[in-house]
Amino acid sequence: MTSNRLKFTASMYAMMSISFWGVSFVSTKAVLGILDPYSLLVIRFGIGALFLFLLLLMQRYSLLVSIKYIPHLMILGILGVFVHQLLQATALLTIDASSAGWLISFSPIFTVILSILFLHEKMSIMKSIGMVLAITGVILVTTTRSGQSFQLSMNIGFLLMILSTLNWAVYSVLLKSLKIPYPPIVVTFYMCLLGLILTTPLIIRNRGWETLSLLNHLEWAHLLFLGVFVSGIAYWYWAKALEILEASKVSMFLYLEPIATLIAAVLLLNEKFFS
Repeated sequence: MTSNRLKFTASMYAMMSISFWGVSFVSTKAVLGILDPYSLLVIRFGIGALFLFLLLLMQRYSLLVSIKYIPHLMILGILGVFVHQLLQATALLTIDASSAGWLISFSPIFTVILSILFLHEKMSIMKSIGMVLAITGVILVTTTRSGQSFQLSMNIGFLLMILSTLNWAVYSVLLKSLKIPYPPIVVTFYMCLLGLILTTPLIIRNRGWETLSLLNHLEWAHLLFLGVFVSGIAYWYWAKALEILEASKVSMFLYLEPIATLIAAVLLLNEKFFS
């Protein structure tokens, strides 16, 4: 496959990932009224890990990994799956889905900075323009939606979302720099499995399984989407994109994520852009 075709394919993987992640805020918001955020994460990771495991079996991938890379997988799983999703699910208790989507625009900014510092990637004019537009867009959205000044419209949910974007930038740069010599689907499976293991005590503590019977068919559909497409396929495709493209270039696709979130929030949650 030629270099340009590889880059195009990697771009499509990144595009699909951000589309699924954009809608994920809406699906998460849709079930948070029934499930607590921690029980939701356990079920997500469980569905995602099972889906990836079945996919690995069908494609006959080996699940054996060298003990040398177990610490790498643990770090990626803790940062990219456990901490990241915990921050976002908690943030969505206090902010709406479309605002969460717009705040993701901070992630490419952090990724570009970290990529320059640690991966020795170069700053370009397009990256600079993107960073300025992202900051401007987030400020306009937060002030327009609240009708207040930027400082007054901030709350713990906004701060948690911004923290999650910094965390995601660290994860993306680590995933690129660690160069784990296994297929992205294998790496993603172990990350998802680790997320399941780390969050299981939370559902036990909260007795989250007792609320599962309260979910209707639509809410179960949201859960399946979060498990299969968001926790499984999106992470897998993101890793595949990072195999080919620079971390800072892959992160640029995150600027499109708020659009997917906004469309899904308006269609599925009846959110209004202007309040």
